[in-house]
Amino acid sequence: MARSSTQTGILLALVCLLILGIMPVISNGRPAGFGALGFAVYLSLWQWLFATPLYLREATRSRRTARPQPHTGRARAVMLFTGILFGIATWLYVLGAERAGAVSAAIAIQAYPLFAILWETLFLKRGKTLPELALTGLLIVALYFLGTSGTWRIDGFSPWFFVALGVPFLWSIAHVIIREELSRSPITPAEITFARVAISSVFLLLVGALVAPAELIQPLTRPDFQLFALVMGLVYYLELLIWFHAVRFIDVSLASSITTPWPAVTMALAALLLGDAIEAYQVATFLIVVFCIYGLTLLSLRKERAAA
Repeated sequence: MARSSTQTGILLALVCLLILGIMPVISNGRPAGFGALGFAVYLSLWQWLFATPLYLREATRSRRTARPQPHTGRARAVMLFTGILFGIATWLYVLGAERAGAVSAAIAIQAYPLFAILWETLFLKRGKTLPELALTGLLIVALYFLGTSGTWRIDGFSPWFFVALGVPFLWSIAHVIIREELSRSPITPAEITFARVAISSVFLLLVGALVAPAELIQPLTRPDFQLFALVMGLVYYLELLIWFHAVRFIDVSLASSITTPWPAVTMALAALLLGDAIEAYQVATFLIVVFCIYGLTLLSLRKERAAA
């Protein structure tokens, strides 16, 4: 049974890999002249719409079966906090892909396992071995190389690369918290996905109204923009739902390791559809990142077998 659950989690993570590879290309393919905040608001609102039917279906089923409701004070706090984190991450995702480039942003987001490992070590008390620390160090060096556009010069470090790094930083915090909540309460992936996108949408809408109201008004008369926001919202929602199902079966660090090659999908699509030039330093960084994360995955699996 445990083996079957692990295989299910791995399969779901592979589906996430494909979706993740497509998302930066959709984001950067939107019509010109629209800001990142406005796009983040509307894709979140579309996500909310797509998340509603399944949520209502499960809510109706819960009432019929008298399933225990997850709406405790703790669950509400988790939903609110992680929803805000995801809202900020969505904005940074669109902005990072736009300014750093789809490929560089995609590779930067591969820092996710670093942060996931950090939080699991600090808060879940899962210690790391010397080989794991060595691979983590190599991964950090590779990301620094990418951030300097292959020059190794600190003055060449792109500030937009830091923006892109903010995405996995926030994702990792939220995902670790959510995974622990999923294991403690009867809340389902559909319920937590709905709450996450609802809170993210409201948060971004308020920020947009305060910071850049024009970015919210202009897209209302542009069906071409809304089409990209709709598609981005749909694939992002599917990725979230599938991801939350995956981490019910396997650890966040393992699931994120399985999705590691997704920047290769982004590279291919960005070159084909957006005309982006793929630089040698990007390819080199990607290969090193893949090596490091798969090494970390193998070491993690070995530890699990030893503990079993």
